[in-house]
Amino acid sequence: MADKKAPIFLARKSYQRRRLRDASRVLPVAGLVLFMIPLFWLQDTETTRGTADAMTFVFAVWFVLVVIAALLGKPTQESENGPDNGKKDGDVL
Repeated sequence: MADKKAPIFLARKSYQRRRLRDASRVLPVAGLVLFMIPLFWLQDTETTRGTADAMTFVFAVWFVLVVIAALLGKPTQESENGPDNGKKDGDVL
């Protein structure tokens, strides 16, 4: 008889959780790159972007990063701290 082999692909839920964790690990690097964008704005006399524009951009990026982090964190937290999570009633941690 042929040997039964383990499936090649991972379960969908665990795969999605891992990809969400990967995305949350990349988020700080993406934030750093986005925060550096105002440093590259040219300081022309005709089309000068002032400090107010740069600070507006930084706070907008910060807000978007917070929202993305919340959206990425919610599903991973729910799946790891689910109601049953393989534990019995008397189990502690």
